[in-house]
Amino acid sequence: MLGPAGVAVTPSLPPFEPSRIITEWGVDPVLTVLTVWVAGAYVWGVWTLHSRGDRWPVGRTLSFVVVGMGLFYFATSSGLAAYDTTLLSAHMVQHMILSMLVPLALALGAPVTLALRTLPSRPRRWLLVALHSRVLRVLSFPPVAFALFVLSPWVLYYTGWYVASLHSELIHTMMHLHLVIVGSLFLWPMVGVDPVPGRVAYPFRVLLMVMTLPFHAFLGVTIMQQRTLIGGDWYPSLPMSWLPNPHDDQHLAGGILWGLGDLVGVAFFLVLFAQWVRSSMREAEREDRRLDRLERLQAAERTAAEE
Repeated sequence: MLGPAGVAVTPSLPPFEPSRIITEWGVDPVLTVLTVWVAGAYVWGVWTLHSRGDRWPVGRTLSFVVVGMGLFYFATSSGLAAYDTTLLSAHMVQHMILSMLVPLALALGAPVTLALRTLPSRPRRWLLVALHSRVLRVLSFPPVAFALFVLSPWVLYYTGWYVASLHSELIHTMMHLHLVIVGSLFLWPMVGVDPVPGRVAYPFRVLLMVMTLPFHAFLGVTIMQQRTLIGGDWYPSLPMSWLPNPHDDQHLAGGILWGLGDLVGVAFFLVLFAQWVRSSMREAEREDRRLDRLERLQAAERTAAEE
């Protein structure tokens, strides 16, 4: 049946419990096709490299296809998607997966590098033009990307956008894509290995990542404490008798945003720290090789002078 203003809501949805995430799968036609197309394009790129004798790290393929696109499909087609217009708490879990975990896994898969190595000449030129475009440079400029990342949830939940997403399937789908895109603009230059604009030194990356934590916490606490329902009269008007009190569910949703935001933020910090250590070790090795070459050169010069 249709919900309060036309979005499909299934009145026979059973009471939510964790097992429903697995048993209540559905198919979003647009996002399912997008998942298959993106994952298939990546696999084609890997196959192209292997067919000409080049190697591509298995970990990158697993990160992009299995973890990144797998989580994207899970968040938009599993029981989370079935209940995301019924329970704000279910939507909040979906929100965190799409805005943080999916961009992290996609970035670690280095798809831009793969595309630059496998695309024909003309599409490669188009990709390079996009990478060097003014629009992308502005959007990925660290302060701008940071502002988009931390302010988007406030705009989503404290304007009419979230309510509009409950009333329109199209806006609902666009919201899912928006979460991934904004997360990618901020996180791709931070943890990815691709040659994308917006990359800064590791100390500044760690600082930006740490700065995201209080924003998630403050938003989560604000949602937990407010008495006005974020979805307006949507949740109280749903026909299912088993639904929890909307205020209680909103309190749970705020706690999920707070807790998962901090948890995922710590995971990002660990990834950044590990990358920073590896980068420092590689830099030290390069410096050792440079000093060795300089020492050999100086020794050769002294030998020539003695002769």
